[in-house]
Amino acid sequence: MENLRLNVALLRRRVPNLTSAAKSVGLRPATVSNLCTGKIPVGRSEVRTLVALASLAECSLDELILRGEKVNMVETGIKALDLFAPLTKGGTVGLVARPGMGQLVVIAEMLERLKKEGYYSIMLKPEGEHPEINDIEKIVDLVINSIDDAYEKMVSIGKTKEITFVSDRSHVISGEIHRLQERLHDVGVESVTTFLVDLKGEAVDEDLPYGPLETLWQFDADLAARRKFPAVNPIFSTSSVLEGAHIDPTHLTIQQRARKLLRRYRELRSIVNIKGEKSLPAFEVQTYKRGQRLEAYLTQPFYVAESYSGQKGMTVSLQDTLSDVRKILDGSFDSVDVEKMNYVGKLI
Repeated sequence: MENLRLNVALLRRRVPNLTSAAKSVGLRPATVSNLCTGKIPVGRSEVRTLVALASLAECSLDELILRGEKVNMVETGIKALDLFAPLTKGGTVGLVARPGMGQLVVIAEMLERLKKEGYYSIMLKPEGEHPEINDIEKIVDLVINSIDDAYEKMVSIGKTKEITFVSDRSHVISGEIHRLQERLHDVGVESVTTFLVDLKGEAVDEDLPYGPLETLWQFDADLAARRKFPAVNPIFSTSSVLEGAHIDPTHLTIQQRARKLLRRYRELRSIVNIKGEKSLPAFEVQTYKRGQRLEAYLTQPFYVAESYSGQKGMTVSLQDTLSDVRKILDGSFDSVDVEKMNYVGKLI
C-alpha cells in the first residue's frame, strides 16, 4: 500500500482550535488525535473524516494527505520513549501530565541528550513565576521572552542547525505557537522539533489539549506514585512514527506485543491489589510476572537526575531495547528477580 500520512503540520497551522472545530463538524476529537499521531492509519480512516478535516483546513485532500514521505525518528536512548512513542524529527510533541509526574525532568533530559547530538535549544519563558523550570533554564542555550525573538533566532540558525524549542501551553492557547510555525514554514525552516508542556496540568482533562500532534507523551499517575520513571504511559502515548510505513517491522511487532502484555498486566494488577496474587488463575501468573519485569525494565536512570538519585544516567540504543524487550516477552528473564530489573540499562 502507498505510504500515506496526515499533514499534521498543515492542520496545526490552519486549525489551531482543532478540538472545538472537530466537534462542530461531528468528528470525535479522540479519532482526530489518533489520526494525527498515526494510531489510526490514514488508509483505514473514513473518507468523510478526511473530507471534514480538509474542509476545516481549507485545503484539498491531496494537501491533507502526504504520500511517499517518510517520518524520521529521533532516537533518544530512552527505552520507554523509543519503543512506544518515538520522537519525530522536526515535529511537535505534547506532554500531558499533572504536576509531580516528572514531565519537566523528561524535558530536561531530552534537551541534555539532544544537545550532545548538536541540537541548539531555545525556551520561550512562560508568563508568571515558575521556579520549577529553573533547571531547564540552566540547560537550554537560549531563554527568550517573545515569539518574535524566537522567530528571529530560529530563522538565523535554522538552516545550519537542528533546533529544539520548548514552550508552555499558554502560548498554544493564545495561538502564538501556531503562528510561529506558520511563519517558519513560509521561510523554509523545517528543522525545529517542538516540545509543548502544560505547567498547570489542565491538559490531562482535555481530548486535544495542544491541537494535532506528531507525538504524544501521556504521563501516568500510578507509575509516578510508584516511582517508576519515566512515568510515561506505554498504552496511551503514541507517535506518527508508529505508522507501519515509517517504522521497522521488527520494532512495530515488538511494540505491539509489549503494549498488549502491559495492557493485560494492568488489568491483572488491579485484581492482585484487591485479592492478592494467589487469586490469579495459573495461566495468568506468567503474564502478570512478565508484565512486572517489562514495567521494571522500562524504568531508566537519567543524566540530569544523577545528583538526586545517586545513579549514573544510562543510554540504551533502540536495537538493544528491542532485543531486551523481545527476550522479556519470550520468557528469557522469567527467573530474574523483578527488583533487579529496575533502573538498569541494557540487560546482559
